[in-house]
Parts: sequence; structure tokens; C-alpha cells
Amino acid sequence: MPPLPLVVFVTYLVCQAGLILAGLHRLRLLLALRNPQLPLELHETGSPLPRVTVQLPVHNERHVIARLIRAVAAMDYPRELLEIQVLDDSTDSTRDIAEECAALMRGRGIDVRVLHRDARAGYKAGALGAGLAQAKGDLIAVFDADFVPASDFLLRAVPAFRDPRVGMAQARWTHLNERDSLLTRVQALFLDAHFQVEHRARSASGDLFNFNGTAGVWRRRAIEEAGGWQHDTLTEDLDLSYRAQLRGWRFVYLEALHVPAELPADMNAFKGQQYRWAKGSIQTARKLLPSVLAGNIGFGRKLEAAFHLLANVTYPLALIPALLMLPLMWPSGHGPASVPWAAFLGMFLLSTGAFVSFFVAGLLRSGPASVGRWLALPAVLMVGMGMSLQNTRAVIAGLFSRGGEFHRTPKFGGEGRRAGWKSGGYRARADLWGAAELLLACYFAFCATQAVALERLEAVPFLALFTLGFAYVGGLTVAQAIQLRFHKSFNDNILMPFLAT
Repeated sequence: MPPLPLVVFVTYLVCQAGLILAGLHRLRLLLALRNPQLPLELHETGSPLPRVTVQLPVHNERHVIARLIRAVAAMDYPRELLEIQVLDDSTDSTRDIAEECAALMRGRGIDVRVLHRDARAGYKAGALGAGLAQAKGDLIAVFDADFVPASDFLLRAVPAFRDPRVGMAQARWTHLNERDSLLTRVQALFLDAHFQVEHRARSASGDLFNFNGTAGVWRRRAIEEAGGWQHDTLTEDLDLSYRAQLRGWRFVYLEALHVPAELPADMNAFKGQQYRWAKGSIQTARKLLPSVLAGNIGFGRKLEAAFHLLANVTYPLALIPALLMLPLMWPSGHGPASVPWAAFLGMFLLSTGAFVSFFVAGLLRSGPASVGRWLALPAVLMVGMGMSLQNTRAVIAGLFSRGGEFHRTPKFGGEGRRAGWKSGGYRARADLWGAAELLLACYFAFCATQAVALERLEAVPFLALFTLGFAYVGGLTVAQAIQLRFHKSFNDNILMPFLAT
């Protein structure tokens, strides 16, 4: 067999080096958890409460809009200081439900207005900007449609703004439907690691971190000084967060303040959400990383910001070495065949082991861990690797495009968190890449058999994770697309004609 081209081996090593750096960065975040939270300068302790505007950006949310308005209207805050804006871009019955619920709340003396836009210009960023132009509040709280804040949310969040340097306070997300399926359990672990490790570590270290688009409160002046909401990226929250912090505003993570929310119920919705987040983060890096690196914020904070904004680059860095495993295992002039198995396994542990520790820390810091959560932990790595094709596509798209269409994530509220994704009306767009993911599962299974045949057993765990991950992600994508298609065909061709007779 001819020698393997050197470029293939070098590509493999470069990607592994990138994964090791990402793993070491995760370990750095874990070490930063030992730092105490930075103190707030609580000036004006006896000062009156500020006026607050609560913004509820919604688009076709008929299952959950009434629940959201009722929860926000029930907040324990002086009514004369509370304004609620329902920023409605809906094209269905959501608007009517919102208007009816808002009218009911106004009858109880609560200031609730529905601001409807017929044109969805700028998507969520456009809606938030349009609402801000009419807002009365000095502080702006934002909740997406699937969140259910507690009545004491504002009374617990507002004191952070007694420190005049604070521009944003972010609460922690918890999960209404974590136990519905393996997919929702995995998402819960992803998010717990994000909030309880990343946010906690960055906040405690004084590093830049981000508003998550919902369950947070902004100082209005911080939004305006940073240039307002902009829609040239798909992550308007991350974009504004960095612009505000580069202007000198401080962000606070309110670890003890929890807001429950609904996790996407089906794989297509989850993949669409992850694609939007990955693409938007790369767009934000293109837009703001030069300003971050040129800013006067210290080398350590610049380095952490670069790791943060470029975090999704780990997906292509993981996928490319996996795709190269088959030629690398064959005896040749280069490659792991000429590298001791311990070195190969060491690279795997340095890159993958750090990520496992990251998710374990998130699980432990999120309260008492049930048996079900521990059992779902291996699936986190599996799903992460299975998402590598989807998010690699998102990274490439983010490198070469600005903005894009904001596809909402369907929510179903109490009437169907288990089966609601199959109900009529709201469905995530079918992901046509499911078949490609199943083909990759077959490819990696073949690579695993070759690893055994060539006695490269150190490669088997790596390949097994990719096989299982792509089989799960691709299989669930295809299966749910077929179910949705069957459901629609049954409704359109059998049920509706029958009801019409």
C-alpha cells in the first residue's frame, strides 16, 4: 500500500491539537469554579424600585402564550412600576389569544400591551428593538414563550442593578420536561453544564459571558450605549452581550435564581436550535472578535472570549479526525500505525476526558442528581458527536454568511410535551441530512470493525461513540420525519375528508 499523504496525517494532528486545547480550556473553567462570585457594589440600598418593562417576544406560540402572560402578570412587583409588552409577530391565532389574555390582565389593573408587527423584519432582534422604542422601563426583562418565571423573579433580580456598573443579570434555566425522553435529558445536561460551569466560571473570574436571550434583565442604558439590538447575526443576544461588555458594562450570573422552560421535544427542533446557535456564534466571532482582541480588557479576558466565541469550531475539529480514521489505521508511511497506542489513547483522553469532566461538574452543581441523570450522561457525548455534521455545516455557514432566517423552536406547553411535536400546526422543519447521518453511522461502524481487525483497539471507543451518535441522531431525525409525514397525510387525506362529510 502506498504511503499515506503527509497532509492527511498533519490534518489529523492539527485537529487533535485543537481538541486538546479545547479540552484544556474546559479544565480551566472547572478550576475557575473555585473562585467566589465577584461582589456587587450595592449602592442606594434604601432607594425606590426602578420601573421595569418585561418584553415577551413571540411568533406563533398559541400553546404557551397565555401561560406566559399569566406568569409575568402574577409577578410580585408594584403595578405602577411594571409594564408588560407582548411583542407579537404571529401569523396564527396566537395574536387573538394574547389580546384576550392581555385585556383580562388590564381589567385587573396590570399594564399589558400587545404590539403586533405584520412584517417580521429583523426577527427577534427587530421585535425587541421595536418594543424598546416604546418601553417605559429603566430595566428591561426578557422571556421567551416557553419560560415560566416565578412571581418573585423581579424582586430577586432587580437588586443586582443597585451596582451602577451592572448592565445585565442572567438567571439560570431549569427544565419543565427533562424526564420526557433521552433527548430532553441530554439537552438538560448540556444546558446545566453551560450555566453551572461556563456562566458560573466566567462570572466569578470577571470574564465576558453572554445573555442567553431570555430569563434575564438588562439596564436599558446598556442596550442603547452598545448600539441596540442588531440582526446581522442569528445570535442577537450574544452579539449585544459582547458589545455591551466592550463598552465597560458588567454582567452578573444569578446562580440561585431559576426559571423553568420547555426543552425541544423532537430531534428536528433540537437540531434547528443548535444550528442557529452554532451559526450565530461564528457570525458573532467574525463580527466582534477583532474588536475584542483590540480592546483594553487584558490578555486573559481576550483569550477566554476567543475560546467562548469559537467554541463551536470543536465540531469540525472532532468530525474531520473521525473521517480520517480509516486511512490512518491502514499500515502506511504515516499515521497512528506508527504511533504507540498509549499516545493515541492519551490524545483521546485529553480531548474527550476533559469534556466528560465538564458535564459531570454541571450535573453535580445542578442539585441532587437522580439515577436517570447519571444514566443519561454517556449519551451526552454520543449526541454531541452525532451532532457534529449538523454543527459543522452551521460553522461553515457562519463563516461565509451574515444573518439568516430565524426559525423558531416549536413549543407545546402542558398539552403535549411528550407527543406535542406530532400534533398539527407547529412542526420543526424536517432535516434532510438525517440520511447522511445514518450513512456516517454505517461508515464509522465499518471503521470500528477494521480497527478490531487491524488490532487498533485504542481507536474503538472513539469510533463507537461516533457510530452510536450518528445512528441515534440520524435515526431519530428520519423516524420523526416519517411520523410527521404520515400524520399529515392521515389528517389531510383521511381524517379531514371524513369530518367534512
